[in-house]
Amino acid sequence: MVQAIIFDLGDVFLNKNPEAQRRALAALGLTDWDSELQKLERRFEVGAMSREYFIKTLQQRTNNASESEIADAWNASIGDFPLKRLEFLQKLSENYRLFLLSNTDSIHIEKFEHDTGSSFYGDFYQCFEKVYYSHETGVRKPDAEAFNMLIKNHNLHPKRTLMVDDKKANTDVAEALGMKVWTLLKEEEDVTQLFDRPIFSLEKSA
Repeated sequence: MVQAIIFDLGDVFLNKNPEAQRRALAALGLTDWDSELQKLERRFEVGAMSREYFIKTLQQRTNNASESEIADAWNASIGDFPLKRLEFLQKLSENYRLFLLSNTDSIHIEKFEHDTGSSFYGDFYQCFEKVYYSHETGVRKPDAEAFNMLIKNHNLHPKRTLMVDDKKANTDVAEALGMKVWTLLKEEEDVTQLFDRPIFSLEKSA
């Protein structure tokens, strides 16, 4: 029986549009997200550098874009957060231990909180026993350390824990650690359909 559920944030609750981000960065002259920038992004996601250093490094690849223009372009991927998902989560929190485990950075979280407002994101955070953002914890998915940290900190039983994420690389590791998983297909599924999943159908019939 599932007792705890670990959720991702982006494309599970918060809609994202990476193509909009690519277009916005390209408009500033940053057209090639090469391996060096991929490493930079990963370091920023685990809090290994400041917001200022990250933006200034990107600035060197642009056509003299301002820091605010770069931040706006970086945040172009942040979309809406449908109210039905928050309402679903609030009901879910009455019967399950819930956790948030997200690879993200301080710029994106600031944007998310600004757009949704303190009342909305406050209600969202209250649904979780603990929120884990990679830029605060120093570890990111799919590294097993990110999952093991949460399991250890909250004494979770992997076989009674469900991981919901839109990236198969992340759910593959969670599954290897003994968790039940749902790799959510964002174009076809919605997190509010959670109880339509086979695992819950089996539990209801047991």
